Amino acid sequence: MRCPFRARNHRLKLTWRRWGHGVSNRGIRMTLVDLTLEAQDWKDGKPAMSLEERLIVCEDGARFTGMVYHFDHDSMLGTYIDFPGHIKETDDGKDAANYPLERLFRIDASVIHLDREDGSGAVEADELERAMDGAVSGALVINALGNRRWDEIEERSVYLATSAVDWIVEQGVDLLVSDIYESKRLHGVFPALFRNGISTVCYPINLDMLTATQIKLTILPVRYPTVTQIPCRIIAELEEKR
Repeated sequence: MRCPFRARNHRLKLTWRRWGHGVSNRGIRMTLVDLTLEAQDWKDGKPAMSLEERLIVCEDGARFTGMVYHFDHDSMLGTYIDFPGHIKETDDGKDAANYPLERLFRIDASVIHLDREDGSGAVEADELERAMDGAVSGALVINALGNRRWDEIEERSVYLATSAVDWIVEQGVDLLVSDIYESKRLHGVFPALFRNGISTVCYPINLDMLTATQIKLTILPVRYPTVTQIPCRIIAELEEKR
């Protein structure tokens, strides 16, 4: 399995007073949850990162050492985002440089929690619909595995059925964050999502820590022209009244 280590859970709580409609003089607690898997510094059993120390000499003779990193890895590093152009046949022209910022920064997202065990097979549309609290708003987050991580089950032994993919498309979302996607037989989850303009975030962690059904997400890939699959940082924002 990829990434056989467990990253630390990152959960930060902030409290502030917000003044406005219905919340004046009332404290609001904001919880930030880091959904990002740490990047691996190895590839195929070999180091994927090397460090170069560069001597810098200033005009006054002061000396410093610059730490410069060299990387040797593909675009499937840690947590990453796939735009529809990750598959050539579904390329819609969007990439890591021109994807609209308003579809990456503090976007509304609905959260679905299941508790699927290793080897439990297909997640159908009716299961998602039953677990959904209200209408889908904005992006969709599917935590199918409960407090299990994707590397704690047999690879692709839990997956989105075709009916589930059709249901996701019907919700009108343009972003899916999920801990499951394809089956072992590769039954076409990603092509179906990409054909309908839905980008995907793969290998998120800490989804079970999303205790609200409606959250905000921020996704930060490097601004890299023409690239349609790229590592990203993904942060969830939860608001709770004190």
